[in-house]
Amino acid sequence: MTICEQSLAKPSDLPVYLKLAAVTMVWGGTFVAGRYLAGSLSPLLAASLRFLLASVALLLFIRMARTPLVRPSPRQWLQLLLLGFFGIYFYNLCFFYGLHYINASRASLIVALNPAVIGLASWLLFKERLNRAKVVGIAIGMAGASMVIVSRDPQLLAGGVDAGTSAWLGDLLIFGCVLGWGVYSLCSKELNHSLGPVQTVTWSILLGTGMLWITCIVRGEVSVAAIAQLGAQQWMSLLYLGVLGSALAYIGYYDGIRKIGATRSGVFIALNPLTAVILGALLLDEPLTLAMCLGGGLILAGIFLCNKPLARAWKKGI
Repeated sequence: MTICEQSLAKPSDLPVYLKLAAVTMVWGGTFVAGRYLAGSLSPLLAASLRFLLASVALLLFIRMARTPLVRPSPRQWLQLLLLGFFGIYFYNLCFFYGLHYINASRASLIVALNPAVIGLASWLLFKERLNRAKVVGIAIGMAGASMVIVSRDPQLLAGGVDAGTSAWLGDLLIFGCVLGWGVYSLCSKELNHSLGPVQTVTWSILLGTGMLWITCIVRGEVSVAAIAQLGAQQWMSLLYLGVLGSALAYIGYYDGIRKIGATRSGVFIALNPLTAVILGALLLDEPLTLAMCLGGGLILAGIFLCNKPLARAWKKGI
């Protein structure tokens, strides 16, 4: 086992796992919040407002922590622009436009591909070790996520939100989220170590927010009237998306990547649909079926398998 792999399997990894679990559970609620906003704001304006709130929250966080923003080098600026484009701008355009065509359950089923995409790309591009246990763990986690989503909404594969609109466009847009998030997860490694998660997330979100607002203004989609008509629940959805689902969650996720790697962090994304099901049962009295429980068990087993091998090898001193 390499020194790098040993460093990824410290006994102190448990707090990282708990943080990643919390982050991905927060993200599980973003599909519901995004779908709720879909009929109130244009996708571009909704994304712009979300990350404006995220930018404000991050700048306040940095100010309270008395940690000023660092000045990136020219190379770091290029890397941050790449992260801002794919992880903020491109991802969120695909996210909000996609939710206009398909429902949240169908979208989360496609996003469940994230662990596989991240794991495969890590192996191909960065030579990150992808042994049999990791492959099996990713596959089991994806199978569990699919079981949870399909059992919750058996008709989700039949079509989109609008019966008169083909769902393929929504599927393609949400798959764009998968690709954008893959780039955002994998291309942050060097910046995470040189700038740290907080600085990396803050700069990438600030740059991505600027891209969103410039596009929104150029396309003439800034509507003060639409913003003024938002109700309390819609503002709560925006705050959830911006502060919890973006500012805080992105920092937690990047910190996880820095400590245990992109593949082992990415597999936690399978918890998103499980969170939606649990919240539905607790808050909306939605039924918990046997298939949902079995799917949840598979998700947890997949995460365990994907993260266990390195820890076991470390204990043996390999």
